[in-house]
Parts: sequence; C-alpha cells; structure tokens
Amino acid sequence: MDNALLDPPPQAHPNAVRRALLCGASSAAAMSAVAPLQRAFAQAAPAARPLPAYAAFKDPGSMIVHSTNTIEMRRGAAGMGAVTTVNQLYVRNNLAPPSADIMAKPDEWVVSVEGVRVPRQFTLGELKKRKSETVTMVLQCSGNGRGFFPSKPSGTPWTTGAAGCVMFTGVPVRELVAAQGGLLKGARFMTGTGGEVLPAGIDPKSRVERSVPLEAMEDAILAWQINGEPIPLAHGGPLRLVVPGFTGVNSVKYVKRLAFGSEESDSAIQQTDYRMTPASEKSVRPTDPSVWQMPPKSWVNLPLPDSQVKAGETVAIQGVAFGGVHAVRHVDVSTDGGATWARAELVGPDLGRFAWRQFALNVKLSPGAHLVTSRITDVKGNVQIENRVENRAGYINSSWRDHAVKIQAA
Repeated sequence: MDNALLDPPPQAHPNAVRRALLCGASSAAAMSAVAPLQRAFAQAAPAARPLPAYAAFKDPGSMIVHSTNTIEMRRGAAGMGAVTTVNQLYVRNNLAPPSADIMAKPDEWVVSVEGVRVPRQFTLGELKKRKSETVTMVLQCSGNGRGFFPSKPSGTPWTTGAAGCVMFTGVPVRELVAAQGGLLKGARFMTGTGGEVLPAGIDPKSRVERSVPLEAMEDAILAWQINGEPIPLAHGGPLRLVVPGFTGVNSVKYVKRLAFGSEESDSAIQQTDYRMTPASEKSVRPTDPSVWQMPPKSWVNLPLPDSQVKAGETVAIQGVAFGGVHAVRHVDVSTDGGATWARAELVGPDLGRFAWRQFALNVKLSPGAHLVTSRITDVKGNVQIENRVENRAGYINSSWRDHAVKIQAA
C-alpha cells in the first residue's frame, strides 16, 4: 500500500470556519474551541496525483487521487459542513464514465421503466415535468474504511473520505411506478442498469447493474440534480438512480433502465462482487449477503490523526454520524480509546433520517497521548459496532475502534 495515499499530515481546509457558520454549526459552545485547532493545522497538502479531466472541477487540496476512477476527500476537509460540496465529494466508478457528449443535451437522455403494467421510455425532459422531491443523504462507497483492515484487501484503501452528505433532486420512483399502473405480480427487486459503454470483447455481464430489495423503491428517486445543480458526469449525470440508506454502488450512475422483477440481476457486480464473503474464503459466493443498507457509523474529523493540542486548553472534538436507513439518536465521544464515554452535542441542521448529523464535544485533555473516537446510536437503538466485520473485500467498515484518531496533548 502506498503510504502517500493514506491520510495526510494534520491540516485544516482554508474555508473551514466560514463553512461551519454557513452550514449550521451554530452552537457557541461547540464552536468555541475551533480557533485553537485552526492554529494547529497547516494548509492542505497537495493531491498525490493530478485530477483526471472529467473530475477537474474538484478542489485538489481537498482530494486524494488514488486512480482515474477513485478519488477520496481528505479527512477533515469538509468536516464541519452539514452538506458536502460537489467539488469535494469523492469519486468512485466501476467502469470508465461515458463520453462527456451525453451532457451536451441532458434532456434527451432516455431511461426505460420495465416490470410495470404500462412499461415505457422517458426522456429526462419528460421526467423534469413531473413532481420532484429532494432527499439529503449520505453517499458512501461500500469500501469506505477498507484502508483500516490489517489484511489489506484488494481495492482502494479508503479511510473516511469515500463518503459525503449531499442533496439529490428528482422524481420519486414510487410515484413513477404508480403512474404506470403499478408493478407486475411477483416483483421482489428493483434493478438499475448504467449507461457506461463496455469495451469491445468484454462480457456483457460486466455491466454496472445492481438490484436492491423492492422496499427500497419507496425512498428511491431518479435524480438529475445534486446540491441544486445538474449532476456532473463524474457523479452519474445526466440521470442517476438514488437509493437512500444504501451504499453508493446501489445508486446506479447514468441510469438507462429501471426494472422490477422476481430475480436479482445476473451481472457480475451483483452476483460475485459486493458480497460480504468471509475473509477465509478464496472466492466470492452469490449466496453471501449482498452489500446493501449501511449500518450506523460515525467518525471524528477534528482533531486530525497525529495532531498536537495544548494540554488543559479547550479542544472541540468534531465529526459526523449517520444511521444508514435510520436517523441518529445520539453520539458519544471517548478520549481514552473507549474506556469511558461522554455525550456529544448534535450541532447544525437536522436534514432528515438519511443525512449525517454533525456532533461536537468540548474537552480538556491531560498531557500525553489520547485515542479519540465516536459511537452513534440510531433511533431504533442500534449502536455502532466496536470491531469491523472481517470480509474478503473490506466492505462496510463501521468500526468505531478502527476510526479512532490518536492525538497528543502537551
């Protein structure tokens, strides 16, 4: 693993304080300790590799470029923001994006809806004439946190930055289905097919096509806006299937087909990828649990790993927490590696059950090393797990222990 691709030295995004004020971190108690931290952090380090052309709009100082199709947001770059800006949102594509030409006339993009009583094709222009909804949600790569697995699974060594909280706007799938006469009998899954172009000679089953349980239809949307702007090519524009509460791979980019049926897709990405296969197994099995809903998760964004603070001085422990398909009830913070916990304050706006919540806790640390971490409890009583679920591909790492940061007080 290339150490240059892991978390950089302590830093603070230059707009961090302004963003905190604009994005709702309004608690005076929570924000009172920001200034000492800002003095302790240096300006963001440059990206390890140049940004690819289709993602050139990203803020290079906020990003870690792992590869052309994998770009991570640095830990803490947007840590005090309720909504992640598009120029800081991570990028993960399983295949190379389609040609940028598809963005020239977005309203002509066509998606077919199948498995309903009246199947038909819709242009994006037609969808825009229907009633739309906006959902604020955490978009997180299934492998976020893979970099903390000691087994070093193959794949991008994401730490915390393959996630963001964004606002998608589009037409609700449930209403589109109802307008087409409802579902055909026997439907159990909703399947989205992407519009990427497969290279010549590649097995058609290599297409990006994901199936999720039918219940996800109630919250899903066909989205054409992100944070109030057209979805860029890097994030699935001109049209993306968005499935709140599920990992990002299930929100299919460049969606060309939305189908309802009794069986899951036969694509490789459904059958033999994105499965919670035990680490001891040599190959992925279609019978292993699929990577679908996100469990409760949180992490500390400030202070950053290996930073130094002044002993006895008030320090704000700040981070984000989300419950996946359930809202956040509360967040606890520990400064001694989980031996004791204190209740943090939820700060900033509550943007709905699929969004993350910002949290903060003011502490005064004694001299020495401190292992700082956070733990969320959702409204259903589910608690963030202490230890990762070991699996072959390093998926869904929600361990509060793995996400702890070591800081030094002197």
